Amino acid sequence: MTFLVTGATGKVGRHVVGHLLRAGQRVRALTRDPAGAGLPESVEVVRGDLTDPGTLRSAFDGVEGVHLLTAGGDDYATLRTGPELAKLAENAGVRRVALLWNGQVGPVEEAFAASGVEWTRLQPVDFMSNTLAWASAIRAEGEVREPFADVPGGVVDEADVGAVSATVLVRGGHAGRTYVLTGPQALSQRQRLAAIAEATGSPLRLVELTEEQARRRWRQAGHGEELIELLTSWQRNPPPESTSVSPAVREITGREPRSFAEWAAEHAAHFGAQAAKSSNASEAPEAPKV
Repeated sequence: MTFLVTGATGKVGRHVVGHLLRAGQRVRALTRDPAGAGLPESVEVVRGDLTDPGTLRSAFDGVEGVHLLTAGGDDYATLRTGPELAKLAENAGVRRVALLWNGQVGPVEEAFAASGVEWTRLQPVDFMSNTLAWASAIRAEGEVREPFADVPGGVVDEADVGAVSATVLVRGGHAGRTYVLTGPQALSQRQRLAAIAEATGSPLRLVELTEEQARRRWRQAGHGEELIELLTSWQRNPPPESTSVSPAVREITGREPRSFAEWAAEHAAHFGAQAAKSSNASEAPEAPKV
């Protein structure tokens, strides 16, 4: 069977590719830049852009299942091409899709819910790897500046999200289901920074920004207003399911999700840890038996 992975060079996509390959499946990877994909030779890499369905006509051919992003483009905005994507999948005979949401239900989810394709929505609350954005500030100043510092969130390792997507696509049995994906703990940004301090052996400070300071920083970073509103509302007042712990990773893959402490130990070198400290990093999670 062949599985199409969109966003194959991204945070989750690379893990979906890896889990599918380890499960013995054929993988077709969709990317806007095949030359820079850096994927294993066994992967069929094809060029395409989810914001332009005309570039995707052959990408779905002969595909059993699709790991599908719901946002795209340079600004990672919500995709408006959901109806076209669902039609392409239906016409190609795709059996199932795993929809990776971007924080809100949009045109892609709505289109597949109205289609004849089996869909499963995966809702990771927040990726642990997003914390890597702190690395340069930690190395340079030993501090992090963030808003809403004490709001908890169920951060999840994107490797676990990739394992869930691969399992759903290969095994099936999750049609019409929505799964919130978290690690084993809901942690605030202050608690995450404390875990990084423990992993690196360095004292670190958190300076809390006001909401307006955060909005100004996001604008300076080039984020569009739609994304800024999403970031603000999500961080200021997240829905209850994002501040609790979900059993979905364990129930779908058959193993426990990785903790943030394990993730921080593995990535300690990014934050300036001594080589001896980072050499004790935990192993990457094993692939599920899909």
